[in-house]
Amino acid sequence: MVDLDDDAPARPRWLAWLIAIVLLAVVLGLLNIGRLILRTDPVDAAIAARPGLAAAQARVEASDCMRCHAAVRQAVGPSFQDIAARHANRADAVAFLAGKIRNGSVGDWGRVIMPRHPQIADDDARRMAEWVLAHRPATP
Repeated sequence: MVDLDDDAPARPRWLAWLIAIVLLAVVLGLLNIGRLILRTDPVDAAIAARPGLAAAQARVEASDCMRCHAAVRQAVGPSFQDIAARHANRADAVAFLAGKIRNGSVGDWGRVIMPRHPQIADDDARRMAEWVLAHRPATP
């Protein structure tokens, strides 16, 4: 009688290759996710260079700006990145946006109405406008 328990069955080589390819894909995926998570945000770099922008960010987050605006995507109003890109070449961009924050706006971005914020002081509005302009997308 032949004892079959002593010899292990041969594993196909394609299974080893498949496992190696799946592991490589997982490692590359994790590296890509790490790169996306660890990427430098231009706003964070601007805040590190100018600490006064941190107070402006806190003022924006404390007001009702985030109800209609987001950093990158359009919500009710345009994104901060779109606003910064549109007004990047304006010499009076800070004063212009500070005026829009305090006085409101209609028709600049379609039919959406931006309400007035007269309770925000002029200096706060200027700092908030500087923070918005720090969202300018990086040029490739």
